[in-house]
Amino acid sequence: MVATPKDLLTVGEVARRSGIAPSAVRYYEAEGLIASIRTAGNQRRYPRYVLRRIGIILASRRFGVPLSEVATVFTELPHDRMPGKSDWRKIAGSWHEKLEARRRELEMLEEELTGCIGCGCLSLNTCRALNPGDRLAAEGPGPRRIGHDPDPSHSR
Repeated sequence: MVATPKDLLTVGEVARRSGIAPSAVRYYEAEGLIASIRTAGNQRRYPRYVLRRIGIILASRRFGVPLSEVATVFTELPHDRMPGKSDWRKIAGSWHEKLEARRRELEMLEEELTGCIGCGCLSLNTCRALNPGDRLAAEGPGPRRIGHDPDPSHSR
């Protein structure tokens, strides 16, 4: 498909239509997630279908999918046309298990925090979120500063 000048968008138009900064458009291009065509005056012009790709990038960010995973999925998408419904189904299918695992992890964290918040005791041996392995109990009684570990050999 050969793009005509009417089918091409400037950086500013892409930014305005997608709701992101022009610097983000250029960043996504530098990362290989979208591509532009250069005019005779060396200005970037983007095919309209980059708006769909940027939409997928923005949706993936909302779901916590790293750009590196988006880049991997984009290698399977067509480079010369707008991704369609079947393309989106492939993406959604490949992310489904990862998103489900992430959801389960968040639910477990929520359960741990709900059981811990309000007790005031950071040495509970059941608190895996703030005191894994009940490390703080070994330091004696009294409050501890969260995020401060006097012994650098402890890993968080």
